[in-house]
Amino acid sequence: MRPPPPALYKLPKTVKQLLKASATSDSLTPTRATVTGHIRSIRRQKHVTFALIEDGSSSAGLQAVFRHGPKGGVVRESILEKLNDLDFGASVTLTGMLVESKGPGQDFELVVDLGDSTVQGQSVEVVGKCDPSTYPLQPHHSDGGHSAEFLRDHLHLRLRTQPMQNVMRLRSKVKDALEGYLSKEQEFFNVHTPVLTGIDAEGGGETFRVAKTQKTEGQEGKEEFFAKPTYLTVSSQLHLEAYQAALGRVYTLAPCFRAERSMTGRHLAEFWMLECEWGNLGDIGIGSEIAKDLASNSSSRDLHGLCTFVEDMLRHTISAVLPDLGDHNPYKDELKQVENGPRWARVSYSDAVQILQQAEENHASTSSDLSSTSSSAGQKRLFEFPPALGASLQSEHEKYLAEVHFKGPLFVMDYPKELKPFYMRLNDDLEPDSDSSENRSIDKIRAGITTVACFDLLVPRVGELVGGSVREERFDVLKTRMEEAGLITASVPTSAPVSTSADAISGEGPEGLETKENSYEWYLDLRRHGPVPHGGFGMGFERLILWLGGAENVREALGMPRWKGRMGM
Repeated sequence: MRPPPPALYKLPKTVKQLLKASATSDSLTPTRATVTGHIRSIRRQKHVTFALIEDGSSSAGLQAVFRHGPKGGVVRESILEKLNDLDFGASVTLTGMLVESKGPGQDFELVVDLGDSTVQGQSVEVVGKCDPSTYPLQPHHSDGGHSAEFLRDHLHLRLRTQPMQNVMRLRSKVKDALEGYLSKEQEFFNVHTPVLTGIDAEGGGETFRVAKTQKTEGQEGKEEFFAKPTYLTVSSQLHLEAYQAALGRVYTLAPCFRAERSMTGRHLAEFWMLECEWGNLGDIGIGSEIAKDLASNSSSRDLHGLCTFVEDMLRHTISAVLPDLGDHNPYKDELKQVENGPRWARVSYSDAVQILQQAEENHASTSSDLSSTSSSAGQKRLFEFPPALGASLQSEHEKYLAEVHFKGPLFVMDYPKELKPFYMRLNDDLEPDSDSSENRSIDKIRAGITTVACFDLLVPRVGELVGGSVREERFDVLKTRMEEAGLITASVPTSAPVSTSADAISGEGPEGLETKENSYEWYLDLRRHGPVPHGGFGMGFERLILWLGGAENVREALGMPRWKGRMGM
């Protein structure tokens, strides 16, 4: 395939491009340059003014030096007016000479000589004034001094602060790295899934419902615009599986919406999700001995293939963004270790619970010893929610596993089916006296728990980052699980076609097919006609930015967050 032709039109160079071009030259010949941006800081002297100009392309900014001390010591009034309008936050267009800097802090600077009338082609234009007395942002706080709550009240201006600009650039870089890995390295197709949907992907009920609309003129009352209840999507997964059956390897990076009432630093009502689906899930990638043990268990083999893929994708992404993280990120060294360190741990859900319970017991024992030799009473529990087999892992459990016990990312696998959605593949049970050295299924039988072939990737400071599973491709098994979840209400004949007609939508479908609204029948139909064994995962994009960027709250991982009680703008 021939590469695309170069662009016929080039935009003016950004600050980043000017600095990069200058840095790659052995010796910089003074070059005329024009930049447009905001003034981040300004310092005035008698015959010279210094200003740091930023245009969003780089965290460094470009120092501009305005020389305005003319021969004879008289400054023209027109120049004074322009200089007086140079304030923090003002936007300017400058034309001057890009030269090597004589002072510390920056290798290059833009010199704008306004005092010498013999110098032609150099100018300063204030294209947007900014009154510092009314501007909510203050110059001494522009690099992060404002409180998080203050900036959330000024979302439209928060983007101009240095920390948020770093986040926006990181989001762009991470998106490019992920899509480069998926599209170029693994040949996935990017597809666009709907935002409006008639289903709740996971059946959790945390959906935003689209309001009914006014009926046409002359009719009273309101009606469903799409003739059925409609929601904002909570996940693209089910629709993505339809694309997967047609294209093989697919992904989407799209907005998702959940009526999330939690006020923690990990949840938003509107967020972005990277979701991937593909068949032939790949090599196990965990060593030949373990691979041999898992060879007879297809769901275990495919699950490990999923984990291997996710780990490789994230290592690739970390490698791509590390050079741009900068010294402002306190976790850069930690991420370097994650990138180059050993394979990430993989542990069963039951083993994870056992680790947590043991930690709780050790803590209680230590606390008891301390209380017997100390006058202090009421020793605090290690966990607010006691870990228990069959119960969900809480955020405190996830962080303990990633930060304290394993000290790095880990995959927790094979959760009880009651804790996970209906579409995850039921694990194939092994007999308790099986000779296989693979004992994850034996553990679940001893505990009386049926598990599904799924994983959660837990990382330090965040907890759950990625969730994925082998999808249930067996028609009868999936049908039963959907009935158990209340998504379909009757036994569906194997040969029954799926209809999207108004009658079917209203619940009056073909003979032998009774459903609540028939909204999920198309998903079951994918298993009726040439089902393709496959799997996939979903990753919260903001949580990934939280992990890589070092922010403490997910509301600082995107430009315009939405959460319960706060729209912002």
